[in-house]
Amino acid sequence: MTIGAEGIEAERLNGWVGKVGWEKLLNKGSTTFRELPEKDKEELNEKKAKKLMLAKPTMIKRPVLEVGDRILVGFKPDVYEVAVK
Repeated sequence: MTIGAEGIEAERLNGWVGKVGWEKLLNKGSTTFRELPEKDKEELNEKKAKKLMLAKPTMIKRPVLEVGDRILVGFKPDVYEVAVK
């Protein structure tokens, strides 16, 4: 699955957050996140982070791989190689 202009379904994002946590999914280093007004970055919690990621999917750390019942987040070729075998 590719996350782009079409966004991501709330149900799928909720599933990812439930498995790996919003802290791992929210890419605070992304240009989109850094350009947010300070009030949007303050007092982040799960609800606020999910709302931000649904509104601006480019804030989701990539890639996100669904391997069976596992979710792998971020570019880690060595981990991916083991996971997909």
